[in-house]
Parts: sequence; structure tokens; C-alpha cells
Amino acid sequence: MHINSHFAVGVIIASILNYFFNFNIIEFSVIVLFSFICDFDVILSKFAKDNNHRMLMTHSIIPSLIILFLGLIFNWVVLILSGISYSIHIIMDAFDWGTNFFYFQKKQVGFKLLISKEEFENLPKYLAKYKVPASFFDEKYYNNKICSSIEICFFILMIIFVIIYAFQFILITLLYLPFILFHLSRHFHLKKIEAS
Repeated sequence: MHINSHFAVGVIIASILNYFFNFNIIEFSVIVLFSFICDFDVILSKFAKDNNHRMLMTHSIIPSLIILFLGLIFNWVVLILSGISYSIHIIMDAFDWGTNFFYFQKKQVGFKLLISKEEFENLPKYLAKYKVPASFFDEKYYNNKICSSIEICFFILMIIFVIIYAFQFILITLLYLPFILFHLSRHFHLKKIEAS
């Protein structure tokens, strides 16, 4: 999933939990932050196997377990919930392309619903058909109606849940805009390159 979807899920989680814990803005923001922060590991892609940021430790279950453990040690419920929020990101990513879930096996696991077994096993052959290899993944993602529908649903649910359970934090939803604009501008840029 894209970062905007993870952000939306983070807002949904924090909003529902706000009903029970009555967070302040910092606590609410921390839970939301941990729902998408691991996607910034993309800047470290060059250190990952096949330049795939999902093969880094940050896209494994290990960081969420560490965050949960620290939350238990410091007895801070926000950190415990942040660990859960982080782990939900990793689980969601296992559905589309897969992640290095257990890290130490250095293997991408998950349902990998957006890529066939044949494509996954012969990826260089498929990437070679594009001027920019990222176009392969971009095209598969945006041509999948389920992915688009899920993104729309997450956005709608984010707005509904923040209005119902955390209206005082509604302005945080404005951060969704730069995330979706980033992905859409990248999508149209890649399409333009491939069309030229």
C-alpha cells in the first residue's frame, strides 16, 4: 500500500483508540506517525537487497516488537499502541508485494497479490520491458481496481472515524494531501516517461 493509505489507517486506529484513552495531540500524532514512518526507509533502498526497501529491517516485524517491548518497560500505552500501529503497516504490506517479515531469512514473504509467482521469480525480465523499472510496480498497482478501492475506502473511513471519535484532531488529516499528491505526481511522471 502507499504511504497515504498507511497514514489513513493510522488516523483510523488513533481515532478509535482516542475514544478509550482521550489522547492529547502528541499522543495521537505518535500513534499516527508509527503507522507510516517505516516507508521513509525508501531513502535507504540502495542498501537493500535488489534495492527494495521492503527488504530492510524496518519493513520487518522486529521494530514493532521493540516498540511494544519499550512501551511495556516504560508502561506507556501510547508506545504499545504505536508498536501495534507499526505492525499493522508491515502486515498490510505483506498483501500487495510482500515484505521481509522475519528479516533474518532475507526473503520476501506475504501474499504478494500484485505480482504472479512467475513475475516474482523472473523479475529482471519484466523490469527490462520498461524504461524505468519502477513503472512495472506502478502500473500493476494503479491498474488494480482493488487497490484503488481500498485507498478510497481508507480515506472515507479516516474522515468518518476522526469526525466521530477525534474531531479535535481533524486537521491532522490534511497531511493525507501531500502523501497522495506525491504518489499521483510520481505515477503521472512515470506514465509520461513510458509514453515518450
